[in-house]
Amino acid sequence: QVQLVESGGGLVQAGGSLRLSCAASGRTFSTAFLGWFRQAPGKEREFVAAISWISSRTIYADSVKGRFTISRDNAKNTSYLQMASLKPEDTAIYFCAADQRYFGRDSFQYDYWGQGTQVTVSS
Repeated sequence: QVQLVESGGGLVQAGGSLRLSCAASGRTFSTAFLGWFRQAPGKEREFVAAISWISSRTIYADSVKGRFTISRDNAKNTSYLQMASLKPEDTAIYFCAADQRYFGRDSFQYDYWGQGTQVTVSS
């Protein structure tokens, strides 16, 4: 079992930066695959980034590639999403997710989810 809690969201101007954190509890965190997703009002949840358990592989949505960086610190049971050059279209609730076996973009494959943190980017 893995429990996830996101933090770090807020209001930022376009061009600014934020760092989201995802704190995990549970003994199996260090071997879980982690993903970040987001959902804007009236839109479906979409993939943002994912990282493998030993941080040797990361994947990103094309819309955030070069601006967002996903990382993890297994010693702290925490994953991070560093967001830079933010745009108004990045406004959404951001969720972290974990799974013991799946590494990829499909939200339906992740078993564990946090409650989300709101990110609002003003123009």
